[in-house]
Amino acid sequence: MPDRLDRIEAALEQLAASDRRIQDRHEALTMNLELASREIQDLREQQSAGFAETKRIFEIALDSIKRLERIATAHEQRIDDLENQ
Repeated sequence: MPDRLDRIEAALEQLAASDRRIQDRHEALTMNLELASREIQDLREQQSAGFAETKRIFEIALDSIKRLERIATAHEQRIDDLENQ
């Protein structure tokens, strides 16, 4: 009978050790997921900031092109006026 109790006790200890390993793995996975989630959020924020900066640069470029168009139109009009005098 003591031999059987020893085997049962050993099996319970193995189960307890296995449970601790599973809990440790679960905790490690949870921490990895939390870290990955934070990194993804940081990347999204960086991407959003990058898009905002790109949009700002395109708006500046478009404004510059429009101003150059007005200047070119004004110069063309002056040339036409001078040629017609």
